[in-house]
Amino acid sequence: MSRELFKFKGGVHPPEHKTESTSRPIHAAPLPKKLVIPLRQHIGNPAKPVVEVGERVLKGQMIAAADGYISTAVHASSSGTVVAIDLQAVPHISGLPDLCITIETDGRDEWVAHAPLDYQAMEPSQLRMQLRDLGLAGLGGAVFPSAVKLDPGASHVCSTLIINGGECEPWITCDDMLMRHHADEILQGVAIMRHLLGSTDILVGIEDNKPEALDSMRSAAAKLDFAVEVVKVPARYPGGGAKQMIETLTGKQVPSGKLSTDIGIQVFNVGTSYALARAIHHGEPLISRLVTVTGHVLRPQNFEVLIGTPMHTLITLAGDRDGTTGVLMGGPMMGVPVPNLDVPVIKATNCILVKSKELFPPLPKALPCIRCTRCADACPAELQPQELFRFAKAGDFGRAQEYHLFDCIECGCCSYVCPSHIPLVDFYRYAKGEIWAREKDKRAADLARERHEFRQFRQEREKKEKAEKLAAKAQAKRAELAAAPAAEGAAVSDADAKKALIAAALARAQVKKSDAAPKNVDQLTPEQLHQIEEIEARRTKIRELARKPLESEEKKP
Repeated sequence: MSRELFKFKGGVHPPEHKTESTSRPIHAAPLPKKLVIPLRQHIGNPAKPVVEVGERVLKGQMIAAADGYISTAVHASSSGTVVAIDLQAVPHISGLPDLCITIETDGRDEWVAHAPLDYQAMEPSQLRMQLRDLGLAGLGGAVFPSAVKLDPGASHVCSTLIINGGECEPWITCDDMLMRHHADEILQGVAIMRHLLGSTDILVGIEDNKPEALDSMRSAAAKLDFAVEVVKVPARYPGGGAKQMIETLTGKQVPSGKLSTDIGIQVFNVGTSYALARAIHHGEPLISRLVTVTGHVLRPQNFEVLIGTPMHTLITLAGDRDGTTGVLMGGPMMGVPVPNLDVPVIKATNCILVKSKELFPPLPKALPCIRCTRCADACPAELQPQELFRFAKAGDFGRAQEYHLFDCIECGCCSYVCPSHIPLVDFYRYAKGEIWAREKDKRAADLARERHEFRQFRQEREKKEKAEKLAAKAQAKRAELAAAPAAEGAAVSDADAKKALIAAALARAQVKKSDAAPKNVDQLTPEQLHQIEEIEARRTKIRELARKPLESEEKKP
């Protein structure tokens, strides 16, 4: 009996272009002379370097440690010498450089000591921290630290575990090839996820345009001692998105502003599951991945690539051609333009798509929106893209948030169907960036205000405490002065008490002065004795001058 499938709203059917890169076997990319390894390859805090320039490192050695809970470590992809820790160009939508560690490889590819982990004998929290130190992050696009996703939390029960083999975006085939050739290891990773999450219902969703992957995964699932259901789902972009895969397989929708774990479901990419199996059963950190190199190249194919390999190396291997107009990291719908071909392969690199005018003709000039609502019909998140565009263009970011801007998954369906050729997703990214920047400024201002208010409170508190101490001291002195005459049967007036306080203060000042002064002449330095003699001479002269007028007055008749 086949599972009942559900349909998500919207979606499009762009040309697939899958067969170009699946006709050749997977090849291992050669070891480059230099590896440029960014420290920010995951969502959350970037890793912190734990090596120095000039230090020799081994393959698999940690070179940057996780910084906080939502972070993960970074490792050397091969043995060599650290030659730089500085800003380098990276494949990111901003085009800005980021901190990287550059390793000059020595050609030995010498591994650091590593061994399998007995995950069933380890405490779950200890195992997750081990996975964090092995650099595990999601390979489906979001690169969220896997150790965090594998923590169900105290209030969540992830009864359903979904392994996402959708790979719906055109041109990309790395997950398809991984399932064809490494199905057993993918399901070994699933067993580890099941152990950590306690899931009882395990589903593998694969689109119906991948028959070889479906057969391979079903054969591997039949060997397991627990139930895994491999489900064929209709090929429709963006059906490989996590929320869309959840809805297709279960009929459940993730509420706005919530996570899939809030409805008892967790989703992992097949590449993440494979990397998890390699980490547990071989002790290997995440230092390589499958990458599709396709588009305007002579030999489109998939490569097993070390993290940090320059992208131009892979394009050369695939056969570069004249007429290249640009390169995307990812597919044509959600891909990121790379600033130059020296940028490295990172954990999020699933595809290097080389563009040409024939394959990707330049878009016509954008025209005004005609309010046709085709974008709304195509939106899988059930948003109103035309309204979000209007608010983003006008800078009305508050209204954009009211229309659930942050539910947009930036799939590009709206831009794809827009008859006016408006780059809608670019406007949404701009609006999100502005909102994030303003929230950051607001947090900084709030923090500065809180610090100022606390400083004022501290100063007032110290002033009050000082006054209270002085008052208590004065009260104690009054009581002390009042005690002695009272014993003799005499009363002490307030004036006498004040005089006594003044006398006590003068006495204390005299003691301090005497303490500061030298005790005897023997303790004085020659310079001090000379200064004293000069002062005494001046005093004597002043006395003589003051006495002369008096003497002259006395001599008058």
